[in-house]
Amino acid sequence: MSDRIFGLVGLLLALGYAWAALTIEESFLSDAVGPKAFPLIIATVLGLASLAIIAKPDAAPHWPSFMRFLEVGTAIAVMILYAILLPELGFLIATALAATYLTWRLGSAPISSVVSGCATSAGIYAVFHLVLGLSLAKGPLGF
Repeated sequence: MSDRIFGLVGLLLALGYAWAALTIEESFLSDAVGPKAFPLIIATVLGLASLAIIAKPDAAPHWPSFMRFLEVGTAIAVMILYAILLPELGFLIATALAATYLTWRLGSAPISSVVSGCATSAGIYAVFHLVLGLSLAKGPLGF
């Protein structure tokens, strides 16, 4: 029964995501596909996967412990904080902090996580800002 509830939640999420995608206003300068295509593809895949879970649930599902759910909730909170702090701290600092925490929770040693988080942040910054010329959130350091 818990699989079907999970599938129903996923289906509702897919419907909400599709509705939000349909409310995106198209610019007269958009390409032939438009800005709605990718979100609608994501909503379709999520909806089909949720329907599959509802139609054929696992007979004896194994749910993770409360601590695993807490860990996932903390990771979600870190990503929400990342979105909130990105304009304040800038791309480099906010991404380094978020990547450091997430790599640490994935099993890296603390020092390795700091190095990995900083390298990830610098690498993404180099590709998107320096190579592709995209503007990223500037922090207190001005870059």
